[in-house]
Amino acid sequence: MIPELGHFAMLAAFAVAVIQFVVPFAGTWKRETRWMAVGASAAQAQFALILIAYACLTWAFVERDWSVAYVAANAHSQLPLMYRISAVWGAHEGSMLLWMLMLTGWGAAVSVFSRSLPRDVQAQVLAVLGALCIGFLLFMLLTSNPFERHFPVPEDGRDLNPLLQDPGLVVHPPLLYMGYVGFSVAFAFAIAALIGGRMDAAWARWTRPWTTSAWLFLTLGITLGSWWAYHELGWGGWWFWDPVENASFLPWLVGTALIHSLAVSEKRGLLKSWTVLLAILAFALSLLGTFLVRSGILVSVHAFATDPARGVFILAFLGIVLGIAFSLYAWRAHRFVADGELALLSREGLLLLNNVFLVIAAAAVLIGTLYPLIVDALGLGKISVGPPYFNAVFLPLTAPLAVLIGLASVIGWKRAGRSEVLRRLRWPAVLAVVGGLALPWLVEQKLLLVAAAGGMLALWAMLMALEEPWRRWRARGAAGLTQMPRGIWGMTLAHFGIGLWVLGVTFVSLYSIERDVRLGPGQSTDLADYRFELLRVEPFSGPNYDADRAVVEITRDGRHIAELYPEKRLYRAQGSVMTDAAVEHSPLRDLYVALAEPLDNGEWAMRVYVKPMMRLVWLGGVLMALGGVLSASDRRYRLARMLRESATVPGGATA
Repeated sequence: MIPELGHFAMLAAFAVAVIQFVVPFAGTWKRETRWMAVGASAAQAQFALILIAYACLTWAFVERDWSVAYVAANAHSQLPLMYRISAVWGAHEGSMLLWMLMLTGWGAAVSVFSRSLPRDVQAQVLAVLGALCIGFLLFMLLTSNPFERHFPVPEDGRDLNPLLQDPGLVVHPPLLYMGYVGFSVAFAFAIAALIGGRMDAAWARWTRPWTTSAWLFLTLGITLGSWWAYHELGWGGWWFWDPVENASFLPWLVGTALIHSLAVSEKRGLLKSWTVLLAILAFALSLLGTFLVRSGILVSVHAFATDPARGVFILAFLGIVLGIAFSLYAWRAHRFVADGELALLSREGLLLLNNVFLVIAAAAVLIGTLYPLIVDALGLGKISVGPPYFNAVFLPLTAPLAVLIGLASVIGWKRAGRSEVLRRLRWPAVLAVVGGLALPWLVEQKLLLVAAAGGMLALWAMLMALEEPWRRWRARGAAGLTQMPRGIWGMTLAHFGIGLWVLGVTFVSLYSIERDVRLGPGQSTDLADYRFELLRVEPFSGPNYDADRAVVEITRDGRHIAELYPEKRLYRAQGSVMTDAAVEHSPLRDLYVALAEPLDNGEWAMRVYVKPMMRLVWLGGVLMALGGVLSASDRRYRLARMLRESATVPGGATA
């Protein structure tokens, strides 16, 4: 009866979603406060119902209910409990239920934490979220029901995809979905602004913490997904410009532009229509990513290759949502008049340039992702757009972005004096140049012009991020730091994290060394002053797999560094063979070993890597997300305070 309860909860949630959409909108039209208030109750009820459905599906996995087709297709009796729980989102139907859990969760959060908003604004935001829930619930009920039963009931399940049997995949999809779906709140606020004609500093303050929260979850999800690919796929890479990787990167780029545009709209009353457009685009790219992953038109280790009919449904839903949103934007955006002038040598001017580069970068990635699909759909043949295109087009855009990040951190609002700007930039520029030239020596590599330039840009971003805390510390000592708002700390950490990320990407891309070797027990190979010696290969049994596990000792100048245990696994249920790489981490380099195939005479094919500064890639992503946490929790965004301040904003509604 548990699956039936889950299906009934989804049906009830659909009915509540209709109420959440219709009644609050009618209330704002009729100016009926009681009708507007229905949206909050409906959002909370809908979340509770989807939570029940999700719990029912989880229970079916935990109890190994093979009568549920989705459970039988994605679990096995020997699958560990942790992976049976994560198998709930291991394929299409369950991942859509997780998507709905996140969407209704965001709606419930808005209903709880936005009680101090004007009643009509809250009602419109929740109504838009209700409309989105209607579309996704229809999609699930008509094409992707995770509770369908099948007969005869098999004796055991087919097992979860071995690629997903990794601790990183237990956390990665929920974080990624929280980011994807979180942009629906920014989208809902944008539509509410277009409908109500209100787009002022108060609106930007209402929208900004929700957008920042979605962005930080997406940042963590992308970072963790990159870490998973690095460790699990056995190829030593952390980003391959895979179309599904791009699907998550696109809303991140536009979401980053949106966060900065909201700052300009809040502080200076500028870029209003541009900010609304970015909010629409961020969620549009999230929906596009959903279509790419679930339409079956992509072949990827990340994709859910499903019935193309599902892709048609999502494409139609995407067209309806964006058609309405862009039509409304074309009709109402001209009402959002700027409250002041924009000077290029000002924080808002530099943030606008930052936005331009981010959007151009997103457009370049979007073209490279969609162009092969369009060519194929038109019957013009099959082409592949891979890393050479993206590296050639995207990477040059990171240089001006790094420069602008540093400049915008220290230049004030409205207009800055050139002499003051040059004075504050002098020493960071000198230190960045000297440090950029010295960094290759620190990791014992030869000096390359590109590496020095990348190091300079990275150090520039980090030093300029620290300029504001340094200035406050010099003025007031420790008190200046303790009294610094969380928003400024968040900006500092996020920009410092971007600098670390740029540094890690630069050095791991230019100085990584890899070698394919064949080794037998007792044999070794030398790579970048490190000796990799295969001691032995021994059988090993996991809960649902058998493996050949190598024992590899790494030494340097006769000194023991590490002992690694890469594996070649055979999963019993499906007979799938997987590589589980082993990595020895340190702050300045990674030593990476992947076990390939057995050869003659007891030898094995292996791949070994030395990767300088690899950890900075992950650390940069974590610091960016932590900066988002601090920014979103700044006391300026506590709603009671926002409401009081909004009453003092001149020229509130611009309609």
